[in-house]
Amino acid sequence: MLIRNQHPDYRKPLEAIDAETLGVAAAETVERFLARRPNHRPTPLRSLPALASELNLGAIHLKDEGYRLGLGSFKALGGAYAVIRLVLEAAEQELGHPVDIAELHSPEVAKISATMTFGCATDGNHGRSVAQGAQLVGARSVIFVHGGVSDARVAAIARYGAVMERVAGTYDDSVAEAARVCEANGWTVVSDTSWPGYERIPGLVMQGYTAIFREALEKLPEAPTHVFIQSGVGGIAAAASGYLACRLGEARPTFVVVDPARAACIFETARQGKPVKLQHGEPTVMAMLECYEPSQVAWRVLSRVADAFMTVEDEIAVEVMNLLARPFGHDPVVVSGESGGAGLAGLLVAARDPEMRAAIGLDAHSRVLLVVTEGATDPDRYRELVGLTPGDLAIAGK
Repeated sequence: MLIRNQHPDYRKPLEAIDAETLGVAAAETVERFLARRPNHRPTPLRSLPALASELNLGAIHLKDEGYRLGLGSFKALGGAYAVIRLVLEAAEQELGHPVDIAELHSPEVAKISATMTFGCATDGNHGRSVAQGAQLVGARSVIFVHGGVSDARVAAIARYGAVMERVAGTYDDSVAEAARVCEANGWTVVSDTSWPGYERIPGLVMQGYTAIFREALEKLPEAPTHVFIQSGVGGIAAAASGYLACRLGEARPTFVVVDPARAACIFETARQGKPVKLQHGEPTVMAMLECYEPSQVAWRVLSRVADAFMTVEDEIAVEVMNLLARPFGHDPVVVSGESGGAGLAGLLVAARDPEMRAAIGLDAHSRVLLVVTEGATDPDRYRELVGLTPGDLAIAGK
């Protein structure tokens, strides 16, 4: 299902704070911070010409975040970046003078960061990023996960020294519990979703994601005409649409935000024109996108610069995983986790439907940008759904 943006704020300029958070200068700051990370490399931008031909499109380019900072997910850019920013700000306040990223591991800053604890709720990937960021700066992390998070994902977070806390209920229940416990203990919540009175830190998390689209524009032969981007609580969708709107202005692409049909909080928010909290239903295979309440700051951005919203069924997400593992023609093999290919799932649905194509202007000249937001972060689940291991595909791709 696809709907056009009908919000009264649609096509209005971003609010000043959002333009500052997601604009060109902010993305350059993120790049400066990333340059200090020893394992930082721009992730691959892959061209899929055979699939583009199959769908009667001009071009499809895919940013492969399975290679991001050793975490296998775009989330590596958000939580860790926010943690580092917050440590430097705490040091500035304590020391009484500006502190640069180059001083992050100085004895003075290390003494301050060692007293700090960062907490968050996660479906898996955001928690790994926060835990990694805390480990990088010598701080402590406490990560809250709900019952649907697999043991493999919990173990992947714990490897970074995090204290793990299981919470009954859904992702949104774990968000509430993380906020409660952190407030009671004086810890800092680094959430990728926002609520009234809590926007700046989720804004920093989104700011980290702008690196994806800055890198993409540097490599693309031409700017995209369309971006299909998965949402979850809306953070990466807001980062994509906000940054590209700031960077490209009236020449910006058409933004289509894609939700799992079983956890369509952004879609329902767009349909009703205000933030909507959904009731928990049958779990979606797209576990990293199983969110039932939108980030309010992300919605504020999307209400202005997203052009359309759509839902995809679980079977299409699994089809995408298999399509990328066994691609058309000479297109490259790409390892995508269950949630990673949701944007491509949206493109498949839209490109196969004449009415949807017309509604968003998809045609034989369209240049589509997608993001595979995660690799096989749960290898057992990947093997179950694709019938191959990531290692099998690495060998096949050589």
